[in-house]
Amino acid sequence: MTAPEFWKGFDTRAIHAGQEFDPTTGAVIPPVYLTSTYVQDGIGGLRGGYEYSRGGNPTRTALETQLAALEGGAHGLSFASGLAAEDALLRTVLVPGDHVVIGNDVYGGTHRLVRKIFGAWGIRHTTVDTSDLGAVRDAIELGTTKVLWVETPSNPLMKISDIAALAELGSEAGVLVVVDNTFASPALQQPLALGADVVVHSTTKYLGGHSDIIGGGLVFGVGQDELAERVTFTQFAAGAVSSPFDAFLTSRGIKTLGIRMQRHSQNALAIARRLEEHAGIEHVYYPGLESHPGHELAGRQMSGFGGMISIALAGGGEAARRFAESTEVFQLAESLGGVESLVNYPAEMTHASVRGTEAEVPESVVRLSVGIEDVDDLLDDIDRALERL
Repeated sequence: MTAPEFWKGFDTRAIHAGQEFDPTTGAVIPPVYLTSTYVQDGIGGLRGGYEYSRGGNPTRTALETQLAALEGGAHGLSFASGLAAEDALLRTVLVPGDHVVIGNDVYGGTHRLVRKIFGAWGIRHTTVDTSDLGAVRDAIELGTTKVLWVETPSNPLMKISDIAALAELGSEAGVLVVVDNTFASPALQQPLALGADVVVHSTTKYLGGHSDIIGGGLVFGVGQDELAERVTFTQFAAGAVSSPFDAFLTSRGIKTLGIRMQRHSQNALAIARRLEEHAGIEHVYYPGLESHPGHELAGRQMSGFGGMISIALAGGGEAARRFAESTEVFQLAESLGGVESLVNYPAEMTHASVRGTEAEVPESVVRLSVGIEDVDDLLDDIDRALERL
């Protein structure tokens, strides 16, 4: 089931796009196709176009339809991880000698992929603050820059970049504008509607929502049919596809994405306001706060401010480590976006690989992935951790 034009609501699309009932039994939930191959009606006589599950699987197709519907895109692709999705896109678009402009506050694995894997292949990159349009404009090399990579809100310092303005800049320069929408999710922000060319997700995070899968996704905007076809070939030829069961779990998670993001956002705003008042906190990075420099822009291009908060501890790295190791409801772990609250120390965890680069994260910073637990329990947990500093 595709998303008919009369489906105006996000939650309707999240629940129904690609999720036809089983025509044989009437089962409301489509079956999970745990198969590697498909019987052919004679040589080349493929049923529904399915031949081998690396090339296509009905469960993965259902998720890809769902992803495209959520982002308002023309095509969706599901991968084994977020980095696998990024790799397939960049390998398809770039050739040795090309140049990438990338934000100076992005997921450490993305920066590592561009710097180390593609750098060794002859791809150059420039790291800039993508919230500074002038800096982005200066970094673009006409004819050589092929990709502008944007994260907004950014990871972990929650910078807000103007997607529409960057998309216009990219269009003028002939540069593919890619937006990592993992932090916001399509429930809160839809970059394609603002002019971006491609959206990337770690579906491990808010889309899956339950910390039980690893996955990635790409969604291509209208007019990007040829690029989508090329990346689909890369996906098939290189093989980093999501498994049927991971695709099923991601689809199941997506169905509650809208209501989960409401609770994530409500809890995060209450916590950010409490943290902003504490003497032991030097700075709170959360776009929902009026004090955030990107608050007004975030309010225009997002329908909510999300569940991610970062804080800089007044006591520096020692205090940050002690805080991260003192919470109880907030569990110390990598990743984000699940129903449970997590605390992370980026300098030595998610962003350890960018130490010494332009994307290095200050040692005083702790990142919180605010879950959907009772907010009073989360506030009490933070208060107790701060008392131990």
